[in-house]
Amino acid sequence: MLFDLTIPAFIKTLGNLQKILDKSAAFADAKKIAPEVLLQSRLAPDMFPLIRQIQIICDTAKLGASRLTGKEAPTHDDKEVTLAEIKTRIDSVVTYLKTFKPEDFKGAEERKISQPRWEGKWMTGEEYTLHHILPNLYFHTTTAYAILRHNGVEIGKKDYLGDMPYKH
Repeated sequence: MLFDLTIPAFIKTLGNLQKILDKSAAFADAKKIAPEVLLQSRLAPDMFPLIRQIQIICDTAKLGASRLTGKEAPTHDDKEVTLAEIKTRIDSVVTYLKTFKPEDFKGAEERKISQPRWEGKWMTGEEYTLHHILPNLYFHTTTAYAILRHNGVEIGKKDYLGDMPYKH
């Protein structure tokens, strides 16, 4: 169950983010501004800029999957400064996520998950997925989207949601 709630959602969200970043690059080119200007944009002075939002999205996906399964996650040094570098990071996370299979999540619902900043507290894997991973992933993705919209990039809800599994 946790595989179905996480890996497909992570991959889809990161793919949608890649497409949004492509539109951002086209916008920057048309407006004759460096894409890195957008990467350093934020909605409020005390918020992380776009590039940090994307780093957190990547970390949420890869570390969430890692903590639920016990599989080691790739490391990233958070040194990206260009659009190409952050897109490469997204690609590396998607490549990692595609290595997971449903059987990797056996027992994940009851696995005790903790992090250093939780000061010894923990959650079950199911609680961690529902109360931390998914809300965190969507919070930072929505914030990244809002930063770009605020800066004039022509993206909409369909870009955020991506392809839908409509039935006939």
